[in-house]
Amino acid sequence: MRQLLDPKMDFVFKRIFGNEKHPEILISFLNAVIKPKDRIKSVELKETDINKDSLEDKFSRLDVKAITNNGEHVNIEIQLKNEKNMIKRSLYYWGKLYTEQLGQGEDYSELSRTICINLLNFKYLKTDNFHSSYRLKEKLTNEELTDVQEIHFIEIPKLPKNADITDMLVAWMEFLKDPNSEETLDLEMNVEEIQEAKKELIRLSNDDKERQLYEMREKSNKDRVSALNEAIERGEKKKTIEIAKNLLDILGDEMIAKKTGLSIEYIKKLRIED
Repeated sequence: MRQLLDPKMDFVFKRIFGNEKHPEILISFLNAVIKPKDRIKSVELKETDINKDSLEDKFSRLDVKAITNNGEHVNIEIQLKNEKNMIKRSLYYWGKLYTEQLGQGEDYSELSRTICINLLNFKYLKTDNFHSSYRLKEKLTNEELTDVQEIHFIEIPKLPKNADITDMLVAWMEFLKDPNSEETLDLEMNVEEIQEAKKELIRLSNDDKERQLYEMREKSNKDRVSALNEAIERGEKKKTIEIAKNLLDILGDEMIAKKTGLSIEYIKKLRIED
């Protein structure tokens, strides 16, 4: 058997959890995350196609979107790298998912409960909990305004080492972390949905065409991260230059160079320009 593809890659995640042939995988995952009073029994998957353009576009998103039999609109996004924007990003996409439900002339009462689930392969929030969920509440009394908005953050690296494997959310995180681990192998024997997810992962990993698409997506993701890092570096350098300019009338070239990390030659150039 060939090396398994990473199920945390958005392309692979969507192939497994957004699979119309195996909706029980997504149903199990959603019940594990949302823990609804009335368990989800069926889902209608949306936007299941993955085209070549979206794989090569470093700004495209390969989310899993679905409507549950309870009428909930759900969006799942998985992110491997911290792009420092997940809270605002999630609020923006929650807003889009919520408002897109209404057609022209339809009443607000038609709007349904909308849930965004963010799977993060990095630590992001201040809490030590690996799973955090948020709703709109009154600040002093903690009274809930509505359950229409619900946003989840699942930070995979925060999963405790000795977490309760009988909790299905923990079980799914173990699968995503390492589909070849002893814990996952035990889960395969006892949980049908995880067994199906592992079979689909093996199928994808052994398919030359799917591996080619995976590599295409992996390259576009690396390009996005590289572009982001370059933008941050440009922003940091611009900030450093502004600090140096403000110090020109106060400190000597050597001291400015020491404080900013800029070369003495560059600082002399700034003096001429100033």
